[in-house]
Amino acid sequence: MSAYASQALPDRQSVIVDLIVSMAWMVERNVDRAIQALLQRDEQLAGAVFLDEPRINEAEILIDERILKYLRGNDLKEDEVRLMVATLKVNKDLERMGDLAVNIAQRVISLTYCSAVKNPPELQPMAIAVSHMCRKTLRSLIYQDLVLARSVLESDDQIDSFRDHVFQRLREQMSGNPSEVAQDVELLLASRHLERIADHATNIAEDVIFWLRGVDVRHGRLENLIED
Repeated sequence: MSAYASQALPDRQSVIVDLIVSMAWMVERNVDRAIQALLQRDEQLAGAVFLDEPRINEAEILIDERILKYLRGNDLKEDEVRLMVATLKVNKDLERMGDLAVNIAQRVISLTYCSAVKNPPELQPMAIAVSHMCRKTLRSLIYQDLVLARSVLESDDQIDSFRDHVFQRLREQMSGNPSEVAQDVELLLASRHLERIADHATNIAEDVIFWLRGVDVRHGRLENLIED
């Protein structure tokens, strides 16, 4: 499934890319499950998110161990060093995205014990935008695609705008309907988890650019990336 990412790479780099892409697939699947569970209030789907969490954690450890093994060899070329550094960072961001998917699933389960309350209308487009952002991030990694990675960075402001609208809507609901505060707090936390997933997707896109071009575009320095 990661042949596109590794087909033109030397063996050592190919191993690392295959491992990180395999982990990325698992994380994307769990994020999608968590988002669907939230939008549909599906407790069973939320429960499925917990099942893959141990595998994601094991993948994180395996990738770190393999990279440390290669670094101890002290014979890496410049492009290999960039890949190893970027992958260590991507690995951590993916693990955190997996944790946040679990956090959303926990919110869904908590909501099943609350009285029925509608999601804020802005929550669905926000969740869908986060899901699309994750997909673009993964594919920028698989296909070594700078255009997709840059597109992820340019999507970050949209997520922040959705977050602001969701937060405002929930604050208004809590003020007007004190009996629904528990549900609104759960939704507020879920929207915060969504925002953090988008932040980690942005971090990964930045690391993909660093790996491919050796350019640091963190903290809004996208102008550092000069296209060929």
